[in-house]
Amino acid sequence: MNHLFEMIVSATTWVLPVLFAVTFHEAAHGYAARAFGDDTAQRAGRLSLNPIRHIDPVGTIVIPGLLLLTGAPFLFGYAKPVPVAFYRLNPQRLGIIGVAVAGPAINIVLAILSIMLLVWLPSFSPAVDSWLGETLQNSVALNCVLAVFNMLPIPPLDGGRVLTAISPAPMARVLMRMEKTGMILLIGVVFLLPYITAQLGIDLPIFQWIVIKPASALINFLAGIFT
Repeated sequence: MNHLFEMIVSATTWVLPVLFAVTFHEAAHGYAARAFGDDTAQRAGRLSLNPIRHIDPVGTIVIPGLLLLTGAPFLFGYAKPVPVAFYRLNPQRLGIIGVAVAGPAINIVLAILSIMLLVWLPSFSPAVDSWLGETLQNSVALNCVLAVFNMLPIPPLDGGRVLTAISPAPMARVLMRMEKTGMILLIGVVFLLPYITAQLGIDLPIFQWIVIKPASALINFLAGIFT
């Protein structure tokens, strides 16, 4: 019973960071889109900080849950994408960049707030202090990982949309066609390829190289400023 209770308490230190991170990320896209003239998210009822409106059964529940249960070294998740009519953004290119950057930017803001709370929160009881400390540390790590991952320059990730917006028309058309296949390519290169090479005895930690290490550098950078 005690072991089960400890598992539940440990899980809660990830549940709140995941819900806040993915909810604020998607809501930020919607608010940015409205600022640039597109109210699609608002009309769809997605311009909200209510996590229920953004939860994706697979990305917000199943994937983080499986990673947590299998003792993965990192936790990852996503919410339902907020609908954006990019052709309605004005000015369009700047609007695409603004909407794309808004999600990762709010994740960095959440990481900063978590760092500041770690420093400034008063002491309660040892049990509460331990739970809060672990939750806030998880929030810092998760939000930095999500910010870095989403800014990878591969459509349909936010970084891919920024790259599309600043590219010359011929290249932008190619990148736009990658919207439907880019995630499959990303999963293949980042997750499946390392798995296959591991079976051959070759260590190829691509996710570590392109996400975890930059996210760790970002954490150290933010901690150096706000602590």
